[in-house]
Amino acid sequence: MSRPVYKYSSNGEFICKYQSTTQAARDLSLDESTVRRAADNSKLSGGFLWKRHRADETESVNTNTNKPKILILDIETSPCLAYVWQTQVWKARISPDQISSQWFILTYSCKWLGDDTMYSGRLTGQEAMNEDDVRIVEELWHILSLADVVIAHNGRKFDIPNIQTRFILHGFPPASNFKQIDTLAVAQSQFGFTHNGLDALAKLFGIPGKIGTSFDLWKRCLLGDDKALLEMETYNRHDVEMLEEIYLIMRPYIKGHPNYNLYTDSVEAVCPHCGGTHLKFDGYYYFTQTCKYKNFRCLDCGALSRGRKTVLDKNKQLLVSNGN
Repeated sequence: MSRPVYKYSSNGEFICKYQSTTQAARDLSLDESTVRRAADNSKLSGGFLWKRHRADETESVNTNTNKPKILILDIETSPCLAYVWQTQVWKARISPDQISSQWFILTYSCKWLGDDTMYSGRLTGQEAMNEDDVRIVEELWHILSLADVVIAHNGRKFDIPNIQTRFILHGFPPASNFKQIDTLAVAQSQFGFTHNGLDALAKLFGIPGKIGTSFDLWKRCLLGDDKALLEMETYNRHDVEMLEEIYLIMRPYIKGHPNYNLYTDSVEAVCPHCGGTHLKFDGYYYFTQTCKYKNFRCLDCGALSRGRKTVLDKNKQLLVSNGN
């Protein structure tokens, strides 16, 4: 029995899965024995095939290994279907045996920060009717295993927990460790916007808002309508484009942003938010009553950062209040 073959870009981004070496050979216009040898000789187990790039092909993002791989991510899921008796359904208490259909992932979309290539996947009509999302969940598992940082709107409470739910139900191990940036949590904690939804934020920042949809689109997807699933994927891809722009606007304000310095081999300091090297001294930061640090402004993204070591003279006689 032929084993699956996974297609990657030359620098490691997952592209797609082939069910067999025959299918891979046909798509790549190669002899099947060539594909089999490439898979067998791969450094990764399980029949991985690394894509051979022609000279005229554009390299994917993150060819600079001195920067974190930051993934902009969004998923669309089906609703749960359940039997209820209440006339006021918002009061309904639904037990597990009332649920006739569990939710599952309909589409996903993602891109590496700063790269033009969008990756996405959707169920076929038959897969949607069978409530079978294992194929696209496997694609998501490979993509997330390459990420250092994942950005999603409401990602901590929705996207990542839901994705991991599908991972464990389909028998996948955890994806590689990654940091999370939840732009919804940033909006709620750092600002006072009237509404914190993705569409509302986009319009505030002058970015084209969401593609108009109605619940009918989700119903058509559940009925196996391939056209509806394509519309859902398009809707999903546009959300990722919006999310990247919103993240870049918010980035200078994000507290505890994953530190770019940890991913660089250079001994020179870079902006912890964006990796920029154009840093300007911007006064001092007084962290406690006994600590004083140099402040730096990034001229690339505008974020403020501080030095790691205090600049106070160790011999300075420093008095502090007794806290009363």
